[in-house]
Amino acid sequence: MGAPTASATTAVGQTEINWDKLNKTKFYVVGAGLFTGVTVALYPVSVVKTRLQVASKDIAERNAFSVIKGILRTDGIPGLYRGFGTVITGAVPARIIFLTALETTKVAAFKMVEPFKLSEPTEAAIANGIAGMIASLFSQSVFVPIDVVSQKLMVQGYSGHAKYNGGLDVARKILKSDGIRGFYRGFGLSVMTYSPSSAVWWASYGSSQRVIWSLLGQRTDFEEAAPSQSKIVFVQATGGIIAGATASCITTPLDTIKTRLQVMGHEKRNTARQVVKSLIMDEGWKGLYRGLGPRFFSMSAWGTSMILAYEYLNSAFYLAHRQFLLLR
Repeated sequence: MGAPTASATTAVGQTEINWDKLNKTKFYVVGAGLFTGVTVALYPVSVVKTRLQVASKDIAERNAFSVIKGILRTDGIPGLYRGFGTVITGAVPARIIFLTALETTKVAAFKMVEPFKLSEPTEAAIANGIAGMIASLFSQSVFVPIDVVSQKLMVQGYSGHAKYNGGLDVARKILKSDGIRGFYRGFGLSVMTYSPSSAVWWASYGSSQRVIWSLLGQRTDFEEAAPSQSKIVFVQATGGIIAGATASCITTPLDTIKTRLQVMGHEKRNTARQVVKSLIMDEGWKGLYRGLGPRFFSMSAWGTSMILAYEYLNSAFYLAHRQFLLLR
C-alpha cells in the first residue's frame, strides 16, 4: 500500500474526526441532545459571567460566589436560568452550524498548509485556527440575536437594568426602539470576540494535543498499538483545558465590552470606546477582565465536552478504520 502522509500517521491524527466518513445522522441527533444537556449544565455560569461584566461599580457583588448567592437569595434556582428558553432555541442550531463549518473547513485548511512543510504542532495550530475562525463567522449570524435577547433577560432588574416579561417582550421592545439592527447590536464586536476566540481555542487545542502526545512518547506509525481510550480522553480533556485558558485570557476584554454594549437600554448609545473608558476609569485595566473565571470555566467545559462528544461519535469509525488499515 502507499505510504500514508505525515498528518495521517500521527497518533492524534488517528483519533480526530474524518468528516467525510462520519455518520452525519448520528452526529446531528446525538450531538443536538448532548449540546442541550451541556447548555443546561453550564448556563448558570453564563448568567454569572454576564452579571459580573455589566455590574456598576457600586454593586457589592464582586466575585462569582457573591453573584450566585445574590441570585439564589432573590430568585432561587430559576434565577440561574433566566433567558434559558431563548438561548436553547438558537444555541443548538448555532452549534450544529459551527461544527459543520469547522470540520468541512478544517479538511481544506490542512491541505492548504501541508505544502509549507511546517512542524506538526504549527500545522495543526494554523489549520485548526483558520477553521475555528471561519466556523465562528457562520454561526454568529444565528447566535448574536439570541445572545442579545438572552443577555437582557440575564441581567433584568440587576444593577439598574430594565425588567421584561420574557424573550418575546425583549424582542418586541428591541424592534420598537431599534428595528432589526437592534438584534445585531455588538455584532462587530461579537465577530471580533468569538472568531479570534474560536481561532485561538482550536489552534491551542490542535497544537497542544500533539505536544502532549509527544510528551507521552506516542509513536506516529500505524504499526504501533493504538492509544487506549482512557489515554485519548485524557489528552483531549487536557488539550481542552489548555485551549480554554489561552482563549479566555486573550479574548475576555472584548467579550466584556460586547456584553455591556448588548445589554444597554435603547436610551443609552455608548460606543465601544466609551465602554472601555468607563471600565478603566472605574477599575483600571482589570475591569476589562470581569468574569474571566466563569468564562474560562465555561470555555474549557464546553470545548472539552464537545471534544469528548466527538470521540464518542467517532470511536466506531476509528476502530473499524484502523483494523482495515492493519489488515491491508
